[in-house]
Amino acid sequence: MKARYIRTSSLHQNEARQLIRQHKDEQVFIDKISGAIPFDKRPQAKLLLDSASKGEIKYISVSSIDRLGRSTIDVLQTLEALTKINVVVKVDNLGLESMIAGKENPTFKLIVSVLANISEMERVTLRERQLEGIALAKLQKGIYNGRVKGTTETKEQVLQKYSKVVFYLKRDIKPTFIEIAKLCDCSKNTVQKVKKVMEAA
Repeated sequence: MKARYIRTSSLHQNEARQLIRQHKDEQVFIDKISGAIPFDKRPQAKLLLDSASKGEIKYISVSSIDRLGRSTIDVLQTLEALTKINVVVKVDNLGLESMIAGKENPTFKLIVSVLANISEMERVTLRERQLEGIALAKLQKGIYNGRVKGTTETKEQVLQKYSKVVFYLKRDIKPTFIEIAKLCDCSKNTVQKVKKVMEAA
């Protein structure tokens, strides 16, 4: 018997694209789960492996190699386990099979290994960029739009409201906080708050 394994990351994703090359004699196994979950820990994948180990399935098709896993090690371990029980894996977008005439296909193994590594590197790079973007957004929000702790005012509003305090704090020879508070008719704590806002900005 032949099988087709399909994976989507969420319940809302459509698996139609992965079903384009489905043949009527294929048994379909569909997991709606994160690709970060190891293949043998996915519900439908476990059923597929169980059927394959019993000799019920001898040929498995997937649309692309990343359907088997996000980790290079996981992908290669899954393929090795299937090869050991003489199950052929076909990757549609490569047009290659893991075994030819009952023997392991070295070209398939090499290409899959390279692609799995590249895919994993791309995901790591993408994640790093996402984290950098999040950190930058938080930094910008904190400097320009964030509220000053203990108030409902943004930092720009605080600096504008206490512009006179800002003036004295920017002087080369600064008065003491108490002196600035008296000159600006505000509390010493307010002066300290404005100084912290200026330093953050």
